[in-house]
Amino acid sequence: MVLQGETSTWWAAGGDTVLPPFTAASLFTQIDLTSLIALFLLIAAALYGYGVYQLRMRGDHWPPGRTVAFVVGGLGSIAAVTVTGVEAYDTTLISVHMVQHMVLSMVGPIFLALGAPVTLALRTLHGAPRKTLLTVIHSRYVQVLTFPLVAFGIFVANPFILYFTGLYRQTLEHAWLHEFVHVHFIVTGCLFFWPLLGLDPLPNRWPYPGRALLMVLSVPFHTVLGLTIMQSKTLLGGDFYPNLHLTWSDPWNDQVTAGGILWAGGEIVSVTMLGILVLQWIKQSEREARRIDRALDREEAEEAARARKITEQAAAVRPRPDGD
Repeated sequence: MVLQGETSTWWAAGGDTVLPPFTAASLFTQIDLTSLIALFLLIAAALYGYGVYQLRMRGDHWPPGRTVAFVVGGLGSIAAVTVTGVEAYDTTLISVHMVQHMVLSMVGPIFLALGAPVTLALRTLHGAPRKTLLTVIHSRYVQVLTFPLVAFGIFVANPFILYFTGLYRQTLEHAWLHEFVHVHFIVTGCLFFWPLLGLDPLPNRWPYPGRALLMVLSVPFHTVLGLTIMQSKTLLGGDFYPNLHLTWSDPWNDQVTAGGILWAGGEIVSVTMLGILVLQWIKQSEREARRIDRALDREEAEEAARARKITEQAAAVRPRPDGD
């Protein structure tokens, strides 16, 4: 196990003399459990588990699929790229960084949204804490940030600002900024996906056709960004990667691989989340159809009851035959 601070020092001293070529085994031999994100993941898992436990103690049901989505799919995918060898190599290979980028900004947030943690919190909390959470959810800031077009603009613009300005080089040289960008990826991903795929009661919830359209519009941006990186005549991060003197990796080839990962991975994830949205749309339509059927059944039953009552009243006031 290699600590992140020690790894950064060794990179400056000579690159691949310490870090071997990246392999599948590196995921388990270069583990870092000292980051703030690792602490955040543990706290988030504990709070979610406590909420589920409280509901069960009250006899309330909480779908197991939501727990699996949040803990395994959401927190698990984030952990897979922040506390394993992916984190150790994310400032050594841009292709590894790009995998991390995709998971933190897309895969993790999608599963976190499907876990419905806000709904869980609202069902668990009482009194002032619950009122505070509702106030935050319905605040003007949250309404603006979660408005689909605003969230879409932030989600699309962020990678271009990061990779095609001097900011990316700064994240490679400063550990605190590097960690901040990780959190930023997660937050911006949640802002985009939560109103579109999430199950929580959030403001600015668009109808399903509008959400599907926004999903479709997000697909080309990954293609454009990936192709731009692949065809760029300038290395991302300037001379940072060449100065690592890695004999087992060529920065130019690695950048082409990174662009391909962003291009293909972005389209795969986008198509997958569009499929999830369509399934949610179908389920919502089925629930609405059942609701309408139940309403019609109630109306028919009420109409039949009124008809019987009228018949009974008519029979009661009908004159009897003579002699009876």
